[in-house]
Parts: sequence; structure tokens; C-alpha cells
Amino acid sequence: MTMRVHKTLKVSTWGLGGCLVVLFLFESLSAFSCTRIFYETGNKSYITGRSMDWSDTKAAMDFWVFPRSMERNGGVGQKSITWTSKYGSIVISIYEAATSDGLNEKGLVGNLLYLSEADYGDAMARGKPTISVGAWLQYLLDNYATVDEAVTAMKADPFTVVGATLPDGKAATTHIAISDPSGNSAIFEYINGKLQVHQGKQYTVMTNSPVYSQQLAINTYWDLIGGENFLPGTISAADRFARASYALKVSPKYKDPRAALASVFSQIRAVSVPLGMSDPDKPNIASTLWRSVIDQADKRYYFDSVINPGVIWLDMDKVSIEPGAQVMSMKLNMPDNQGGEAVSKLQPSKPFKFLAP
Repeated sequence: MTMRVHKTLKVSTWGLGGCLVVLFLFESLSAFSCTRIFYETGNKSYITGRSMDWSDTKAAMDFWVFPRSMERNGGVGQKSITWTSKYGSIVISIYEAATSDGLNEKGLVGNLLYLSEADYGDAMARGKPTISVGAWLQYLLDNYATVDEAVTAMKADPFTVVGATLPDGKAATTHIAISDPSGNSAIFEYINGKLQVHQGKQYTVMTNSPVYSQQLAINTYWDLIGGENFLPGTISAADRFARASYALKVSPKYKDPRAALASVFSQIRAVSVPLGMSDPDKPNIASTLWRSVIDQADKRYYFDSVINPGVIWLDMDKVSIEPGAQVMSMKLNMPDNQGGEAVSKLQPSKPFKFLAP
């Protein structure tokens, strides 16, 4: 094994200096964690999987069904952007304060992940309408059918995202991954107040720190090593990125829907962080609390709880999303959620309020 790794390193065009930079980055990464993968089946359909890793095991996580034609606002006062939802959606909220994950009726999927380097800019200096970081993903799901539409709209710079503090005391600094049934994918990050967009079918994996361009560079190093020789094994974001990328690359593109779904579940479970794992020198390390897997062809949304084992799911075609329909929700970590279709467990609810500064 050592000889093969050494040989692979010799063909690197980075040289020793480049390798040292990579190793330095490994040591300096934030360890706050979540992972997202975007899988292509053998039938040219797509499945998105993600893990939610969080230090607060009591954080409220709920399913929500939102209909079309809901009147919305960005949640940060008089300067908030307002809109009327064009599309119905199913989402998972965190703390009943933010949309962290979601699927709309057109098959657009969005995943909100933590990014400590996020900097949305000075809202007052920018003079744009504002939107809470907790509403950002919901805005995309409400308004756009495809990745292309969402990217075009975001590049027009319609608002300033406003961060806030979560109930557990952590700053809500995030980036977003979106994907659609065509196989298109995009990553949105605000760095130094400027929107960075990575769009294309090649952007199939996202974790957390460092910023996405650096994450890609680090993964190039591991591609040179070759996952059949060695893969990094810590629970840091960069190591999970490398492992998830390798698994996704070598996984068969199953035509059988059951096998394809199982592949995504197995891959996202493989990069999950064991419950209770922590590092006294890195207080931001967090255990995986749940995973979602969304079949964008069937519009079926699976939820896999670590705290309360048992996969449950909702089908978009079995919930009411027509204009005027009741907002519905359900608690996701209740002991009676033992698995299976969960439409019958939805209850009429008032929409949650987006996180405000």
C-alpha cells in the first residue's frame, strides 16, 4: 500500500509545496458537520441524500407541507422581501425557525448546510431587501422549478441574507445546495459579502468548511491518491467530502429503483458521525441526528432518524398543496414514528416563523 501511494504522489503536479498546503488545510478545518450527495441512477433519474449533524440532540425537527399561493416575507422586519409561493413544498425545519431541507412539486431539492466562513455582507450598506437565513432555502423552493431558474435569480442579487443566532447559541451561517430532476446542481455561498455560485452536474457532493472552491482543491489531492489505496478517516468536513466523493464515484448506477435508493441510504450513512462522538479540542464536532433521502423522479421524501430509528416518508402526490390548502406538519422524533408512510400523521398547523436576528 505504501508503495502505491508513493507512486501516485509522484505524478502530482502540485509538488511538495502543494501537498503541504493541503495538509495544513486538513488541520485548520472547522469540524461542524453535515454531508450532501447527488446520485444518478441507471435510469437517468436522480436522488439527493443528506445528513444533518448537530450538537443539540433536542433540536426540534419537523416535517411541513406548504401549499401554493402562500403569502411570505423574509422574516426580518419592514425591509424584508415578500413573495407569493408559486410551488407547493415539503420541507424539514430546524427549531421551527428555518427550512433546512426541502422538495418542491417540480422536483427541485434544496439542502441547507453549516458554513462557518459565510459572510452575507452588510445589509444596511447594500440597501437591498432582506431575507432571514432561515427563509433563504424556502424562498428558492417557493419560486423556482429548476436549478437554472434559481441560479439566474440569485445572480441578479435580489436581497441580502441576514444571519442570526440559533437557540443553541450558534451563529446561523450556512450555504445551500440545490438539484433538480434533470441532473443539474448548484452550490450557493456568500463569501466576503459576495455570492459564489458553482453550477453543473459535476457538483454532486457538499459538506462544510472550508469554502467550496478550497474543498474541491483538497478533493483533487485525494483523487490523486486514489480511494482504493487510502481514504481519510476523520469526521472533519474535508475528510467526509473525500469519502463521500469516492463512494459516489464508484457506486453502480442502479436501474432497479430499490437498489438505487438503498445505495444512497448506504452512502449517506457511511459518512454519518456516531451519536455522542465529540472532540474536546473541537467543540463544534457534532453527531448525525438524521438523514433525508429524496427521490426526485417519484417525489418521495424519506426521513431516517438516529434518535428514533425507523425510516418514514411522504409522497408529494399524496399531500394537499393546492392554493388555500391547510399547512400541515408533524414532529419527526416522536417515539411512535416507527417507519412507513407518514401522511396520516400530518396535522393542521400554523406556519413557523423564520429565524430573526
